[in-house]
Amino acid sequence: MQSHQFTQEHDLQLFSNLISNKINKGFILEERNDELLFAVLSKGGRVIDHSFNFIIFIFTLGLWSVAWLYLTLEYSKPKKILVAIDEEGIPFEDKCFVA
Repeated sequence: MQSHQFTQEHDLQLFSNLISNKINKGFILEERNDELLFAVLSKGGRVIDHSFNFIIFIFTLGLWSVAWLYLTLEYSKPKKILVAIDEEGIPFEDKCFVA
C-alpha cells in the first residue's frame, strides 16, 4: 500500500514537471486532470511577416516561395497537445487535431 501511494506521488510530480516544461516553451494549459493524469495544452500559431517574405521572394527570384509556403501553412496553425502518464507510469505526448 505504501509503495502504491509513493508511485502515485511520483507520477503526479512527474506529470507536474511535464506541464511546467511545456508552459515554459510557450504552451497554455487548457485542461488538467490530476486523477487521470492528463492535460491538454495549446499554443497559438506564429505570425508570419508576409512583407518581409515577399522581399526575400523578389531577391531570390521566386525560390523563396517554397519556404514561404511552408512557413505559412505549418507555423501559422495553432497547436494542441495531450500530455499524460499511462498506467505504467510512462509519460507520453500526443498531438490533438484542431478542426
